[in-house]
Amino acid sequence: MKLSESIKPISYLKTHASEVIRDVSDNQKTMVITHNGEAKVVLQDVKVYEKTQESLALLKILAVSGKEVKKKNYKPLKESFKNVRSRIDDFKQGQDEIQS
Repeated sequence: MKLSESIKPISYLKTHASEVIRDVSDNQKTMVITHNGEAKVVLQDVKVYEKTQESLALLKILAVSGKEVKKKNYKPLKESFKNVRSRIDDFKQGQDEIQS
């Protein structure tokens, strides 16, 4: 994406709102809207926004995980799966007791 082609003044947005929204949506573009010559807002297709938010969430998880590994604050894989299996079994037992 060439940012220089996606910068428009707010006056352009006001007069071409439907066209801008259609273009941003159909082409999954991101557009920078300026006011008094300064970049003020970003207009973005909702699908692109959602992908960006998901990517940021994954990056945050990776960052936290990396910090925990550096602090040696983790369990071995076998122990983790053993704990998960145990919790599933406990849940199933609770469900069986409710149905009985």
